[in-house]
Amino acid sequence: MARLESRPRVSPGRVALYVTLALTSLVMVVPFVWMVVTSLKTPAEIASEHAGLLPSHWEFGNYVDAFKAAPFATYARNSFVIALSHTVLNVLVASMAGYALARIRFRGSDLIFYCFIAALMIPTYTKVLPEFLIVRFMPLAGGNDLFGQGGSGWLDSWWALIVPGAVTPFAVFLFRQFYLDLPVELEEAARLDGLGEFRIYARIMTPQVKPALTTVALLTFESSWNNFLWPLLVTRTDSLRVIQVGLSVFRTENGTHWHFLMAGTTLATLPMVILFLIGQRYFVQGFATAGLK
Repeated sequence: MARLESRPRVSPGRVALYVTLALTSLVMVVPFVWMVVTSLKTPAEIASEHAGLLPSHWEFGNYVDAFKAAPFATYARNSFVIALSHTVLNVLVASMAGYALARIRFRGSDLIFYCFIAALMIPTYTKVLPEFLIVRFMPLAGGNDLFGQGGSGWLDSWWALIVPGAVTPFAVFLFRQFYLDLPVELEEAARLDGLGEFRIYARIMTPQVKPALTTVALLTFESSWNNFLWPLLVTRTDSLRVIQVGLSVFRTENGTHWHFLMAGTTLATLPMVILFLIGQRYFVQGFATAGLK
């Protein structure tokens, strides 16, 4: 008789790990499920204390009505343009900076890197006021003179929405760590073939750090897409409003239109869910191998 293969034993620790991960995932998913379900309820059902979790009548028209209540197509377009601009600029500039700090030896490179590390420790909201003043008093912009007086600077313009968030210290740090882990033989062979420094960066080294590229791109797009405070401060007209600011139209002095707010929030969340599903393999790998060298 053939010897029966014994099944691998599952340790209690592994079972406890899986149960913990399952419960944690459930806790993380519940708010999103509640958001989607609430977006399909009527206002009376949302306000009722005896309503169940699922709506008695599925109001898919809430999504259409939410789009009609405000120019969400314009808000979504603005958010997409800003997020895409930040993503492209951050990936391009931060990867070049990270490559220079990792692979090119020059005087002061370590000091510059320590400055980036120090910038990571600065809380985001402490930078809002200085950045706003820089944008407001930008010389020769928005009617300002050479000394930044007399006009509005970059306020209520695409410059104010795109330039301040173009490059992040974290992206430079992450790229540097990935470039440090690449073998030196790659660039030595490229130099022997006559390639210049920029071509080595673009054609030889950067294709080897796809996890870093995907991680930085996803994080940058997510941060820019969900940004609320900065666009609220620097814009005044609907033509430059972003989708996160646009959701505030459903909160009025007379109350909150929860069915419209949840419908708009669901639509605003979908792009990030789709992007993460597309790039999750590289995203997870980017954090797992984030180069602690």
